[in-house]
Amino acid sequence: MSQVDTLDTERLAAYLEANVAGFKGPITADKFEGGQSNPTFHIKAASGEYVLRRQPPGKLLKSAHAVDREFRVMNALQNTDVPVPRMYHLCEDRDVVGSMFYIMEFCQGRIFWDAAIPEVDNAQRTAMYDEMNRVLAALHGVDVDAVGLADYGKPGNYFERQMGRWSKQYRASEINHIQAMEDLMAWLENNQPADDGQVSLVHGDYRLDNMMWHPTEPRVIAVLDWELSTLGHPLADLAYQCMQLRMPQEGGNLSGLQGKDRKSLGIPTEQEYVQAYCERRGIDHIDHWEFYLAFSFFRLAAIAQGVAKRAQDGNASSKKAAAVGQVVEPLAQMAMQIVREGA
Repeated sequence: MSQVDTLDTERLAAYLEANVAGFKGPITADKFEGGQSNPTFHIKAASGEYVLRRQPPGKLLKSAHAVDREFRVMNALQNTDVPVPRMYHLCEDRDVVGSMFYIMEFCQGRIFWDAAIPEVDNAQRTAMYDEMNRVLAALHGVDVDAVGLADYGKPGNYFERQMGRWSKQYRASEINHIQAMEDLMAWLENNQPADDGQVSLVHGDYRLDNMMWHPTEPRVIAVLDWELSTLGHPLADLAYQCMQLRMPQEGGNLSGLQGKDRKSLGIPTEQEYVQAYCERRGIDHIDHWEFYLAFSFFRLAAIAQGVAKRAQDGNASSKKAAAVGQVVEPLAQMAMQIVREGA
């Protein structure tokens, strides 16, 4: 097994017994399937069950795999309307397991990978989409000063900074020339709306499969995978989720609703979903929706390119990583279609 997939359980157990109140070994550690970025393990110990999330070992792109930021933001959200797991400990000593990691509560619940949620009936689907909408609005309503996250990102010019960051990451992991990505980057650069001053905590990867659902109720018990969170523009999260729902039904964690009859499934249209969010947030209307959507496609394409590059370098967390690189061009093409035809 590769270094990404295994942990030194004896050394880890001794460390956790010394640093986490009530922790007791011995332990077993099994890696969760899915997720491309930070290897995540189910820890079973004499004292109970936990989740360990670590940076991948090896050379990392600057600012990527920020498990310390994930720990900080979930810790800060403990007593808010945003459901998150309980956080136990952040270990910045890379000698314990070979990279920085944190330990959090193991939440017993359901994760759904298919945006059509075939496992439930229409009434539950409707309730689940409304719940995702509620949680997103609650997240963007968090008082960042009150929870100690006022310095969690730079205020203002969010899209300008994000364009700079992801263009750089894309160039750093570029394997071959993709014309649609070049066209998309140029369009985004030339059509960026003026900064409207909206700043909130943003998740950065807000989608169905990054949520743990209650075992039987249509209720989110934990929003997961905060690696891309920062202070930013709330509509970036909303557009990102809507972008995913526009994507093809390909299974895996890129599953969307393209070609699906949403009404027959009890799932709101994009317009209805956006409207519900706006009502919760007290927003009259949204300008530049095409830009927010196109930006979301660009950013996901840049992330996918990074995953493909790590796979090429033999440093990726998931066995599906190499295949992810094949979505970069289609994502850019879908964004350019929105640009040409409107949202």
